Amino acid sequence: MKYKSQSSFSHGQADKVGVLISNLGTPEAPTKQALKPYLKQFLSDPRVVEVPKLIWWCVLNLVILNIRPKRSAEAYKTVWTEEGSPLLVHTKNQALGLTEKLKTEYGENVVLSYAMRYGQPSVSHAIDDLLAQGARKIVVLPLYPQYCASTTGSTFDAVAEDFVKRRWLPDFRFVSHYHDNAEYIKCVADKIRKHWETHPRADKLLFSYHGIPKRYLLNGDPYHCECYKTSRLIAEELGLEESEYMTSFQSRFGREEWLKPYTDHTLKAFPEQGVKSVQVVCPGFSSDCLETIEEIGEENREYFEEAGGERYEYIEALNSDDAHINMLFNLVKENMAGWNMDPSASNNYELRDARAKNLGAHK
Repeated sequence: MKYKSQSSFSHGQADKVGVLISNLGTPEAPTKQALKPYLKQFLSDPRVVEVPKLIWWCVLNLVILNIRPKRSAEAYKTVWTEEGSPLLVHTKNQALGLTEKLKTEYGENVVLSYAMRYGQPSVSHAIDDLLAQGARKIVVLPLYPQYCASTTGSTFDAVAEDFVKRRWLPDFRFVSHYHDNAEYIKCVADKIRKHWETHPRADKLLFSYHGIPKRYLLNGDPYHCECYKTSRLIAEELGLEESEYMTSFQSRFGREEWLKPYTDHTLKAFPEQGVKSVQVVCPGFSSDCLETIEEIGEENREYFEEAGGERYEYIEALNSDDAHINMLFNLVKENMAGWNMDPSASNNYELRDARAKNLGAHK
C-alpha cells in the first residue's frame, strides 16, 4: 500500500482537534551506545549541518561518531535524573499541564501529544497518536520561541515527511515562532524578577541563546534578529538600561565562525571589564536540558570564576511553571481560532458510519 492508513480508523468516529508540541530530542540513556544513534540522527539532518552530503557523511561516520558519543555520554550522566533526561521530563510535564488546561476548556474535543524531533517519541508516533484519537485538525507547536531553520524548520520537515505518506491529511497549522509574544516575554521577565526576590541583582544580566553558524544568518535565517529582539523586549519589561544586560550565543560546534559574541568568551572576559557578578538566563530554551544545566550551569560558571568572577547564577528555564503552561495554552488557543471545537454538534457520525458499512467498510 503506497499511502498509510489508520488501522483503527472508524468512519463513525467524531472529529477532534489535535495539538502536537515538540522539542529537540534526547538519547534514551546516558551511555555511548545510546548516544551514537541519537547523534547520528541529529547530525545527519541537512537542516542542522549544511555541508555537501558526501563530505559530511565521511566526517560524521568516520570521525565524529567514533569520538563524540563517549564525550556526550559523560556530560549527560551529570544531568540525568531518576526519571530520565531533564528535557524529556520537562516536556512530559508541559504536555500534562497543557492537556489539563485544554480538557478544562474543551472537554474531550481537543487532544494533545508530544514528540521529540530526534529520538523518541518521534513526530510520526505523535501524529499517529493524535489521528487515532480522531484528530482531523492539528496545531503543531515546536517549543522554540525563536525561529531557526535548524530547529523549527526541521520540525516542519519531519511533519511534512510524515504527511506525504498518509492517505487522509488533517487540516494543519504550524506555529513558527513566538519570540515577541507579550505573554512569553512577561513569563521570562517574571522568572527573572522572582530570582531577584532572593538574590541581589548582578552587575550584568546575560541572555544566552544556542548558537548557529554565521553562514546561516547571512543566507537569510532570522534567528539572530529574533534572539536580539527577545532580549530587548525582556530588558524593557524589566526596566533595564542597555549597559545592564547583554546577548551572547553558546554551544558552538566545529571550526567555522558562529554567531557572536560567544557565551564562554564573554564570561571569561567579564571580570577584567569589572563585571564581578553575573546572572545568566536562556530565553531560547523552553525546558532545562544538557545545554542549560551542564554547559551554562557548570562549565561556564567555571570559566567565569577562574577568570576572577565572584558570583555566578543561572536562572532556570520556564519548564512547566504555571505561567508558562498558561502562555502555551493561550498560544495554542489563538492558533485554533475559527475551528469548531465541538464538531459533533453539527455532524451525524452514525449516518456517516452506516454509509461506510453499506459500502463494505470493516467498521
